[in-house]
Amino acid sequence: MGDTYRSGFVAIIGRPNVGKSTLLNRLLGQKVAIVSDKPQTTRNQIRGILTLPHAQVVFVDTPGMHKPFHCLGEYMMREVRGALGDVDLVLLVVDGSQRPGEGDRYIAAELADTKVPSLLVINKGDKLGPAEWVTSYEALGDFLDTVVVSAVTGQGLSDLVGKLIQRLSPGPQYYPDDMVSDQPLKFLLGEYIREKVLELTREEVPHAVAVEVEEVSPRDDRDLTDIRATIYVERDSQKGIIIGKGGRMLRSIGQLARVEMEALLDCQVNLQLWVKVKKDWREQESALRSLGYT
Repeated sequence: MGDTYRSGFVAIIGRPNVGKSTLLNRLLGQKVAIVSDKPQTTRNQIRGILTLPHAQVVFVDTPGMHKPFHCLGEYMMREVRGALGDVDLVLLVVDGSQRPGEGDRYIAAELADTKVPSLLVINKGDKLGPAEWVTSYEALGDFLDTVVVSAVTGQGLSDLVGKLIQRLSPGPQYYPDDMVSDQPLKFLLGEYIREKVLELTREEVPHAVAVEVEEVSPRDDRDLTDIRATIYVERDSQKGIIIGKGGRMLRSIGQLARVEMEALLDCQVNLQLWVKVKKDWREQESALRSLGYT
């Protein structure tokens, strides 16, 4: 490909609910990361691959940086710091509809310690606050550049892609042209289920939920795939909420998740869901490992 082809790994970091996953999905033109209005929706590093004729960018979406209160939170912060130690460039995403806060200052300080070059991405440009807020965000660190974008409307995204590619070094194409994510299929399917739980439940339930996909079995004619998964919660009361009266909540979760799964697999899906209690799983390293948080 010669010296004109550029490639690299780019971490997307920021505090919870600034729109990191929405930005990733919009950049790729395809959903690879679940989104919700709940903080700490993203728990793992999520890789999304943007392949262009002259470049390939491997984005690494990360959990929102926050003060951890349990083992799961500590795992999530290890995911962020692990990403920062293994990329060529960082996009620090902030919420342009709000003035900078302590969380933004904390993250900027952490980023400065890594010495990884970074771009400041001011998201929610369609709701952008006063100009002095932008100036205050820029004062948080030594950024290569600032780009105002809207992950919802698409504002500024082509400018962002152009500027980050300029900062990447000449390099190889790491993934095939048609590959948009390297996440395992069972992980993606489990995330679809967890996203619907986040959409339909409130209060403490969403954060206490984990999903394990145990089986993905295409039928012989390939027109139908059987999927079996378990939703884990920490309390019997949470199990009752997930199941709902007469099983209505669980059916709604399954119906919504199945739509996403059928679009991904391009076939009909027979989804079977169970709900089980794994007491205080967020506080136990062994439970985290068994649920794939390793």
